[in-house]
Amino acid sequence: MGWHKYLSLKTIGLNYEALKAFVADNQIIALLAFGAAYVAVVALSLPGGLVMTLTGGLLFGWLLGAAATVVSATLGATLLFLIAKTSFGETLASKAGPWIEKLRAGFQENALSYLLFLRLVPAFPFFVVNLAPALLGVPLRTYVLGTFFGIMPGTTAFSVAGAGLGSVIEAQNASYQACLAGN
Repeated sequence: MGWHKYLSLKTIGLNYEALKAFVADNQIIALLAFGAAYVAVVALSLPGGLVMTLTGGLLFGWLLGAAATVVSATLGATLLFLIAKTSFGETLASKAGPWIEKLRAGFQENALSYLLFLRLVPAFPFFVVNLAPALLGVPLRTYVLGTFFGIMPGTTAFSVAGAGLGSVIEAQNASYQACLAGN
């Protein structure tokens, strides 16, 4: 459908000045819109979380961008967790076979440790780590705490990287405009 073209670093870069001006004039609205979009991306397991995290750092600065991203990602992940746990969790778990019981036993014994490990190690896709605990009987409180604290380091690193993109985007946009003017 082409919607993915709007959530790219190219689109963010081409609209950087307008986005920066909007954020400067409407910081609270921009922050709420960013947060709502991030919640939707995570809750619907859409691609684009990395681009959004970088954009949060770029537009709001690394500290505010990281804080907004951690809160929004935790809310979106919690929505997905609750939907999975209440709607189809037991059906999927029953079809997964006997190996899921071994995982469930480990998770129930050390759920927070397992969840923190899964969140801190970027080898596991975010949406899988959002769904698996719902199938493995992790309590909601443990899930929220593990998600909130587990995504902080990676989110902060990507927000810092995003905050540093401003000068790169400005230089690229200047080159692009010069190229257009030359033709």
